[in-house]
Amino acid sequence: MVPGLIAASNNPVFRGKIMDWFKGAHNRERSMSIGITHLGSGSRGNSTLLSSNDCNVLVDCGFSLSQTERRLGIAGIKPESIEAIVVTHHHKDHSNSALNASKKWGSSLLCNNGTASRMGWSPSEECITFGNLERIEFSTKLSMLAVPVPHDDSDNVALIASDRSGDRAAIVTDLGEATQDLLDHLSSCNHISIEANYDHSRLINGPYPDSLKRRITGRGGHLSNVQTAQILRKVVHSELESLVLCHLSEKNNAPHIAESEVLHSIGDDFKGSVSVASQKGPEFSNWTGQTDPLKLAFA
Repeated sequence: MVPGLIAASNNPVFRGKIMDWFKGAHNRERSMSIGITHLGSGSRGNSTLLSSNDCNVLVDCGFSLSQTERRLGIAGIKPESIEAIVVTHHHKDHSNSALNASKKWGSSLLCNNGTASRMGWSPSEECITFGNLERIEFSTKLSMLAVPVPHDDSDNVALIASDRSGDRAAIVTDLGEATQDLLDHLSSCNHISIEANYDHSRLINGPYPDSLKRRITGRGGHLSNVQTAQILRKVVHSELESLVLCHLSEKNNAPHIAESEVLHSIGDDFKGSVSVASQKGPEFSNWTGQTDPLKLAFA
């Protein structure tokens, strides 16, 4: 276990008490920022790096171990610097090499009880478990809140990260609809990474079998471009600085379609940036040919 990792739980590996960084955080001097680097996002693998000062936390580890290490290298991050890997749910494109990575790098592996059970991970030996709506603290620099979201039969969570200055970033993928609880949290975030999985027309007229189309469009499936745009229109506020559209289907969507739908919906009310995370890797993460990793930071 990485020294300084604290979470409220009955698990014997936990020591200490959660600091509530959300309460009154905006009254503190703004001395920290959160960096977001999408290592890749899509049906073939997902992984996002959150950084605050010298604290690095990986959200999901859905690529092979070698691919994850390669992508971290492109982003200028040594794998051994990852304090923790947080897995949002058990699907392979989010959990693939998480256990092996945590063992090789010496990183803590975190997930909820449902994910641990489905993955066959031992909470006492291989992972640390957290509960829904529980805050997790990493080395007194970065805090996360796990918000349950509907997705297939998984125990999926969205993650709301916060640093001590009060800046907040959301990582939200794999959900069929946004709950009111999630909307409330998104409404106070400075950054939102959220899935825009499919264009409805492309999906309906595409090659997928009807059963798969029904699953994708169902309450526990994925968000369409239109649904994502509607969600963002509800949560746009003056301190929202950046948006990243994630988990785009390579068969049923295109970056320019998703981005256009969102920009049209949020209109002139949003003054920040909109980017699209790529499946191919951080060097292509805005899908426009830019070779620098997509790194977002706000302070």
